[in-house]
Amino acid sequence: MTTRAAQEIEKLKKAVLKDAWPYWLGGILLGIGNIVVFIYMASPWGVTTAFVFWGAWIYQLFGGHPETWSFFAMQPWALQALHAGFLKNGMSILNAGVVAGAFLSVVSASQFRIKKIKSWRQVAAALVGGLLMGYGARLAFGCNIGSYFSGIASMSLHGWVYGVFIFVGAYIGSKLLVKYLM
Repeated sequence: MTTRAAQEIEKLKKAVLKDAWPYWLGGILLGIGNIVVFIYMASPWGVTTAFVFWGAWIYQLFGGHPETWSFFAMQPWALQALHAGFLKNGMSILNAGVVAGAFLSVVSASQFRIKKIKSWRQVAAALVGGLLMGYGARLAFGCNIGSYFSGIASMSLHGWVYGVFIFVGAYIGSKLLVKYLM
């Protein structure tokens, strides 16, 4: 291999693995990913429902019986997915891939850092915020993927309403963050 070819390969590796991609490219790739998920799974892309199953499977490991919960008892498809397990649940595999891909992306860009906790106030705020976001995501037919991204892609009104209020919430949240935690 010539020196010029080796330099071009290194340049391409740096552009793909180390440098930040432009937002427009991320948008196009997310759109294509959404189409592929819709075709393969025959349902819009969602994230939070799979986390319900993850929690239920963990609960089962400790001897719990989530099949008695109304979510599973009243929805035959959910009970079937619960009994099928992690490896038979496409959205769980997709979520695991997103988590692994995000981790590999950060590591390949040399951006992975374990930081010291600055204050327990931030930890408390993160826990409360995470719980509120998770609860809100289940009420709103999903997170920003299921409710907003897939909602708008399927021309559903709830996606547009969610979009407006996610920006309002982000604005208010950023003001609270600056005022009370920074």
